[in-house]
Amino acid sequence: MSRRRRAVKRVVLPDSRFNSVDAAKFINIIMIKGKKSIAQRVFYNALSVAGERVGEKDLIKVFNQAINNVKPILEVKSRRVGGATYQVPIEVSSERQFALAARWIIGFSRQRKGQPMQECLAAEFVDAYKNQGSAIKKREDTHKMAEANKAFAHYRW
Repeated sequence: MSRRRRAVKRVVLPDSRFNSVDAAKFINIIMIKGKKSIAQRVFYNALSVAGERVGEKDLIKVFNQAINNVKPILEVKSRRVGGATYQVPIEVSSERQFALAARWIIGFSRQRKGQPMQECLAAEFVDAYKNQGSAIKKREDTHKMAEANKAFAHYRW
């Protein structure tokens, strides 16, 4: 990260099907080696499968609810103070919340083996929608770590 100035945030155009910026960002995170059409196909098929399993007609609601359930509120950051390193709990910005939630859902869906990516992603969407699964456990672990290190909150700056 540059120490001179902040990087300029790029504007992401909304996706074509749902007209949602979050869906477009999620598709960009799924994408590997610039193959956006494949990432879109995987995302849309996964959402349709997840919508059928949950019983929801509005697919973007399933996506938004899954992301909102996985978003962390607190995380820990390492701070070096006087030769000791402390895990200091900090609040997570909304942009980072979405980035972490999307990264966790996609990461855990890639770890599921033996099925196509759209099936794995649909299973993660359903689990996140129902407040269970690996991504929710990751969020709970992050919150527990922040809670355990609450004593070092005064090192936040």
